Parts: sequence; C-alpha cells; structure tokens
Amino acid sequence: MFKRFIQKQLENSVRAYFKAHPEVKLVAVAGSVGKTSTKTAIATVLSKKFRVRMLNNNHNTHMSAPLGILGIEYPEENVHSVMAWVKVLLAARKRIKEPTDVDVIVQELGSDRVGEIAHFGTYLRPTIGVVTGVTPEHMEFFGNIETVAQEELALANFSELAVINRDDIDGRFADFLTNPNVDTYGSTAAAEFRIEVKDFDIEHGYQGWLVMSGFAETYPADLRVIGEHSLRPICGAVAVAVKLGMGPREIVEGVEDITPVEGRMNLLPGIEKSVLIDDTYNSSPASASAAVQTLYNLQAPQRIAVLGDMNELGETSAHEHEAIGHLCDPSLLAWVVTIGPESEKYLAPAAKARGCQVRSFMSAIEAGAFVRSVIEESAVVLVKGSQTGIYAEETVKLLLHSTADDHKLVRQSPYWMEIKNAFFSKF
Repeated sequence: MFKRFIQKQLENSVRAYFKAHPEVKLVAVAGSVGKTSTKTAIATVLSKKFRVRMLNNNHNTHMSAPLGILGIEYPEENVHSVMAWVKVLLAARKRIKEPTDVDVIVQELGSDRVGEIAHFGTYLRPTIGVVTGVTPEHMEFFGNIETVAQEELALANFSELAVINRDDIDGRFADFLTNPNVDTYGSTAAAEFRIEVKDFDIEHGYQGWLVMSGFAETYPADLRVIGEHSLRPICGAVAVAVKLGMGPREIVEGVEDITPVEGRMNLLPGIEKSVLIDDTYNSSPASASAAVQTLYNLQAPQRIAVLGDMNELGETSAHEHEAIGHLCDPSLLAWVVTIGPESEKYLAPAAKARGCQVRSFMSAIEAGAFVRSVIEESAVVLVKGSQTGIYAEETVKLLLHSTADDHKLVRQSPYWMEIKNAFFSKF
C-alpha cells in the first residue's frame, strides 16, 4: 500500500511539473537493448544547444523514472524509509513550483512485465519516444518475442513522434505501431538517419559520414566507439537532434563528444599491454552476439572471450546460450571462458563442439584469475555478462593495467560492493 501511494504521488508530481512547464520537452527511451547508451548519446548531442536533464543512472521503473524526470535522486540506500520518501515528495513539490532550469529531459523507461511501458503513457506524453530494439528479454514473463515487441513499441504509440531502431526491430512488428509519425535510425542503408563508415581503427574509432533525413548533404564525423552496434545509439541521437531543430554543425560537434558508457563496449588498458573490451553492464543474445563479432574484427595476436550468463531468458535460455557458443570460432579465439551455470551448461559445450579451448567458472573472480594466467602480450579480451549473479566487471578489475582505472568499471559504489562481497563470499 505504501509503495502504491508513493508511486501515485510521484506520477501526479510529474503531471503537475509538465503542466507548470509546458515548454519543457521530454525524450523517452525504451527498448530491449542499448537504452542507457542511447539515452546518454542523446543527452550529449542535445547539450550542444539545449539545457538537458539526464540523471547518470539506469533507474527506469515507475518508482524511479519520475525522479529522473524531476531531477531528484532516488533514495536507493533508504528505499524503505518513510522519512526518505517524505523528503523526496517535498523536493518534488518544490521542483514543480520553481522556475525550470532545463529545456529537454531525457529519460529511460524500463519494463519487466507486460503493460509497464503502457502505464507510463497514463501520465507521460513524450515529445519524442525512442525505441532502441526488440530482442529477447525477461522471457519468463513475456513468453514470446511478439509480446516483447508490443511492450516496447507501446512508447512509440503514446509519444508525439516516434524514432525507432531500424536494425534491431524486425519489420514484421510494424503492425504494432499505431502512431503515423515514425522515423527510423540505424547503421544500415534502410534507416533514414544513419552513419556511413569510411574507416576504423581501435585507437581512434570510426571515421564516417552522417546521413540525415531532411539534409541534402552528408557530414563527416569522428566517432569514438567500437562495434557497429555502438554506432546505433549515436544514430538515434542524431535523429532526435534533427527533430528538435538542431543544425548539422552542432550535431557533428555533439556526436564527436560521445564516449562509451561505463561497462558498455568501453576500451581499457590491461596487463601485458592487452586491450580490454569492458561490456559488463549487462548481456542479452543480441548484445553478446554483436560484442563477439566486434572482437573478431579487431587485429590481435591473441583473442579471449569471457562470456557470462545472460539472465532473464526463461525457457529460451538453453537455445540462446547455445547460439552464442556456436558463434565461438576456434580459429579466432584462443580461449572461451564462461561465468555462471547457464553458460557452463549450454554455451560451453557448444563452443567445445566447434573446437574451442573452454574453461568454465561460477565466479567472475576465478575467471579473472584464470585469464591472468593465460593472457599474452597485446591480447584483446572481451568481457561480457549479465548483472545479477555474474558481476563480470570483477573479472575486468583483475586484468586492468592499473588499479587507478577501477572507477571506470560499473557497480563500484559502496552499495554495490557490499552486495558483491556477500555474493562472492559464497565461493
């Protein structure tokens, strides 16, 4: 009852805020993959012209997303405290009454169950709704990919304008769209907003040309990311910027400021002059496949893939883990190292069947210790895994060239370290 009361009060506060400040635009981001990277890219580009609010966290539930919109920190460590929530509600009331300090709010919206995205539409009317992808997620609750598509595309339908990822949303799901105002972005020629790649190297990233619907010319830009799938959030940011009236020069300046978010295809220096691809924030079939393909495209004397469990796949878990195992190519990988029971049971046998050298561990710390023992000079190591029960960032920590880079990893706050210390003490 208390939680429902607080949620209703927060929703009412958001309604009151936009009623008091109708000039403030809301860009909402939903989707199965890439929400935080897309949200951050959008905020980075828009900041070249607008005052932008985006809280640097992934709070995207009906209890936390309203606070992101209002610019109030979620009381994560005191979430059961009545006084903490009283302070939050008082801060929300103050925020409604005071003059606005932003032009655009960029907010991520998440869903674990059917109908959660649609519920956001009962109190939000985004200026632009961005849908980043439709891939398997929370399958124990959604059951099938069609239900996932209906859930995520609900944002497009209650937004004034929808911007959707042409590459990661199957065309057959267009039947679920009721909003006629839809633009597309992506890294392929089918998208209205895209990047045509000219060149790439691991040190500098991509050189390419921005193709933007509504502009006859293309514009050169240098993009400091790796992996084709890392270009898509940037394309989404370009689409939003154009729709909000930014000019090409401002947009190019913005995209050239984009850097990877912690734990999302972030390059870090490792031991033995190695390069670490830290993709440990979370994992899904689409993002794991894309990360492995990116690893293959990098030149190195030794490649190692550390692959942790992909959580929340329900009955599809065996198939999806096996599919990633089948992607493991012994001619391109020196080692496949798995973390967690699902990867050991399904991914590892599939990789072994292809001829890969495989080692499996239950603990990310044990996996990191093993990679330290086999890593060679100038190797490239991909580390990928879901959050709960995997925490593959602790594998990365053991492979860093310097402990001074620990702060660049995900989940390093005292709150998270307490959770992880309790988890790893079981091994």
